[in-house]
Amino acid sequence: MRQFLLMSSEGCHLCDEAADILIAQLNPSQHLLDEVDIAYDDALMEKYGVLIPVLVDEASGAELRWPFDAEGVGEFIRQIETQA
Repeated sequence: MRQFLLMSSEGCHLCDEAADILIAQLNPSQHLLDEVDIAYDDALMEKYGVLIPVLVDEASGAELRWPFDAEGVGEFIRQIETQA
């Protein structure tokens, strides 16, 4: 099972769009997705404050930065699973 984090923040409409794309694209039997509100962590806020939404693969640390679409998410997942 592959674990992903969606770096986001409450009230971020782009983060909501990204979450919708990810929910539609990720296979629940193969992928877990947790949403992380960066507003509660100074280090995350500094790193991602102007970049959110960002999809992070927990195992490799690989990041997919906004803007992305369903096709981009699929390609990102294929790349990281091929490298594993």
